[in-house]
Amino acid sequence: MQKFYGLRGLKLNIAIAIIAGTDFALFGYDQGVMGSLLTLKSFLRYFPEIDTANPPPGKTTSETSNIQGITVGAYTLGCFFGAVATIWLGNILGRKRTIWTGSLIMVIGAILQTASYGLPQLIVGRWITGFGNGMNTSTVPTWQAETSKSHRRGQMVMIEGSMIVFGVMISYWIDLGFSFLEPSTIAWRFPIAFQIVLALLILALIPGLPESPRWLVLKNREDDALQVLCALSDLPPEDKKIQSEFQAVKDTVVEMQKGSFRDCFKMNENRNFHRTALAYVNQMFQQISGINIITYYAATIFEQNIGLSPFLSRLLAACNGTEYWIASWFAIFTIEKFGRRSLMIFGAAGMSMSMCVLAGTTSSQSEQMGIAAAVFLFVFNSFFAIGWLGMTWLYPAEITPLNIRAPANAISTTANWIFNFMVVMVTPPAFANIGYKTYIIFAVINATMVPSVYFFFPETAYRSLEEMDEIFHKTTTLFGEHGCVKIAKEMPHRYDKHGDLLIPYEETEEAQLYAARRRSSVAVAEARGNGVNGEKKDTVEYRE
Repeated sequence: MQKFYGLRGLKLNIAIAIIAGTDFALFGYDQGVMGSLLTLKSFLRYFPEIDTANPPPGKTTSETSNIQGITVGAYTLGCFFGAVATIWLGNILGRKRTIWTGSLIMVIGAILQTASYGLPQLIVGRWITGFGNGMNTSTVPTWQAETSKSHRRGQMVMIEGSMIVFGVMISYWIDLGFSFLEPSTIAWRFPIAFQIVLALLILALIPGLPESPRWLVLKNREDDALQVLCALSDLPPEDKKIQSEFQAVKDTVVEMQKGSFRDCFKMNENRNFHRTALAYVNQMFQQISGINIITYYAATIFEQNIGLSPFLSRLLAACNGTEYWIASWFAIFTIEKFGRRSLMIFGAAGMSMSMCVLAGTTSSQSEQMGIAAAVFLFVFNSFFAIGWLGMTWLYPAEITPLNIRAPANAISTTANWIFNFMVVMVTPPAFANIGYKTYIIFAVINATMVPSVYFFFPETAYRSLEEMDEIFHKTTTLFGEHGCVKIAKEMPHRYDKHGDLLIPYEETEEAQLYAARRRSSVAVAEARGNGVNGEKKDTVEYRE
């Protein structure tokens, strides 16, 4: 078989995006598939403990809502532990092998869920599936970012975000279609089992795609890294652009290859802790926006909170997922034009407004209020799709330095999953106890996200990953005149909007700094040698 399936340049980048997108479609499918099954009679026959509409004898609505939250949340809790494991496994296994292992674990978990006849087995299966997905979602954005060109990186990773919603949409429609097979258990077993198909596709195709060139350099496989860079750009090794990119990657890796998990918490020259914190908060913001109130519980909300029929609730959930997917494409074509910051601020403001309207329209039940509430579930999803859906899989990978990129992205992904778990866990009890006021809480949270992004999150559009290092090397405060937001706004770009080189790497301050350090290291080594031979020993000690 030809190297990288015989693909080069844009075709190879598209192939990577397809596999990365398939993985995120699998992620979205897992998130959405359970929502419409929670009210299915054939499903509740085997798992009556989570029936919040008709609690089993001796159980209250509050108790069953807690058990439902645990069952649904077991998946996100597994994702959390999978992300934690990747903190240590990510740089050991490499990007591709971590994704392959995570996909295999997901297949095992899906088989356990499909074969469930009791709640404990279902919960364990969801936890195992989540563990594999946590490994994947910690790694795929990094792999995608490290194999993409700076002018296409945002678009490629935003496609991943769109694929998450594509997976959600497919899960809703499959749930709706198989609901007609009631009372057969195929109505819920097939939708759960379908995720295995996506996982097997990843397992089959990812071995032939390129590894991250930055990870290869980190592992002293420079020839392989150069080969990957050439294939990704479809250029020969001697091309000036390839040599400039390779030297930039190599310099960064050589300087930072001693990084470790503990380095994520150091406020050193690279401002590791600052950048890890930005990645973590970015992921946290996505989840505490309240999106998974709708993703996991859309059909339940339509049926139990708005008062629609079971069929209409599942149909609207499927339509919601479809519109959600369509809206996600807006970000793909605007992420580079408007930048990361603008879309995040726009999305947060729109989500806050939508939550306010949802609180008002669900405070009392009527036909008109129900229609308005249903509409604004669609509106909320649209704002989220544009501003935050793919952003948190792009931004953390862009903002973190290479030596801690794998552990830092795994740490930030733990934020995604632990806050995802929190939202999924508290949603059933919150609706059971405070009703429409649940939306008010999320309206306030989204409103606070707007100034947070404006003051603290630097723009990364059209920046190479090495340029972000340079920006933070110049940063001395969290915000203001010497903050990363201002510096990122004013520092010249190395590449234009088409990916063409504007400033050769060797002409940058960063390259000159590394060159000076190399010369200094050589001088010190030579001086040490002189000291060993009994010459200039005092001078060596002084220089060191």
